[in-house]
Amino acid sequence: MKIRKGDEVVIIAGKSKGATGKVIAVDTTRERVTVEGANLIKKNTKVDAQGKGGGIVTVEAPLHVSNVALVEDGKPTRVGYTVNDDGKKVRISRRTGKEI
Repeated sequence: MKIRKGDEVVIIAGKSKGATGKVIAVDTTRERVTVEGANLIKKNTKVDAQGKGGGIVTVEAPLHVSNVALVEDGKPTRVGYTVNDDGKKVRISRRTGKEI
């Protein structure tokens, strides 16, 4: 997957369109990413055995990777791959050609 944990992304579709944030989790099997502070939902939680918790909490829900774009220098960019001089595969920005 071209988006990784810790990347800065912008949401390009959905109810949080236009929001930017840092990727906090990546699920490669379902092709979903969780973005900090975006796509917030309310979740009901039960009281645990010690009597703590319980109530309504707001959490980030995962988004499909096609609904986010990597941000470089404040602008969204597509991601590509190339092999550098050391023979290592690296991610590059399609907009600028620079290594990410």
